[in-house]
Amino acid sequence: MKKAVLVFLLVLVSMFVFAQKVTLQIEGSAVPYYIPIYMGIELGYFEEEGLEVDYLFGSASDIIRNVAVGNVEFGFPNGEPVITARAQGIPVNVIHTTYQHGLGSTIFLKESGIETPQDLKGKKVAITAYGSPNYVQLQILLKKNGLSLNDIQLEIVGTEAIVPALVNKRVDAISFSMLRTFELRYQGIEVDEFKSDEFLPSFGNVVVTGDKILNENRDLAVRFTRALSRVMAYLSDPENMKEATVVAIAKYAPTYIGREEYMADILSEIYAGYLWQSEDTEAFGFGFGNVERWQQTIDIMREYDLITTDVNAADFVVPRL
Repeated sequence: MKKAVLVFLLVLVSMFVFAQKVTLQIEGSAVPYYIPIYMGIELGYFEEEGLEVDYLFGSASDIIRNVAVGNVEFGFPNGEPVITARAQGIPVNVIHTTYQHGLGSTIFLKESGIETPQDLKGKKVAITAYGSPNYVQLQILLKKNGLSLNDIQLEIVGTEAIVPALVNKRVDAISFSMLRTFELRYQGIEVDEFKSDEFLPSFGNVVVTGDKILNENRDLAVRFTRALSRVMAYLSDPENMKEATVVAIAKYAPTYIGREEYMADILSEIYAGYLWQSEDTEAFGFGFGNVERWQQTIDIMREYDLITTDVNAADFVVPRL
């Protein structure tokens, strides 16, 4: 018995002493929204899986390229660029559909009289650019409700000015991010929204890896995603999220110091309460990849010429490791 305990302890110690170093490249910058990564490191969940995780930031295209050629073990880009990469023949695989939904939303003041998508007819609706994902989302919202761009007054407004344009009633609605819905409500401004994800299946950040790790070192991917799912479960408790937000901002996103309470609320309500959750995660756990839903996104991107070749979701989306 003593020998068995000693062997167990030696194995446990070796996991921490000889932790395998891996790098995760994240799309974006040092913001609190990546709290599952920060707290996976801070709480030791990755370490308990025998992993020493380093991270860096970059663009989606850089992340996908680095993952595909093996410069980094894992990436954390948005879902749509992954589909675009697969359409170009780049070997990248989704191993954890971390954000089950996208952030796109068409937002409007409650006093505008807009109650259904059909009410957008004749209204001024703003987007940030013709090439933005929100431009596509707006078109699909209109199309699915018997309208087109010809039925609205489309406005192009810069990223910094688009929310003030709505608040100041220069436009009637904006196609942007649901984070702004939360922000405006937090300020006491009464707004409502049509979530893009309700008519266009989409995904925020997802964990990707290359063929080599998936085929030859699958256990590494299993351990990484298992730790990530575990920290997401921990952060789903609002009290845990509140405490974790203070730590994450202080150590990983210091430009947000002084906004801890606000960020804890947005992380609990929008991220843990919506983006990370779906009927699939209730049934199969965090990070489950619904291949059919991914295929719906692919088919819509193909229809709107965002990709020019057919892509099969089953070829690169792993439902669950």
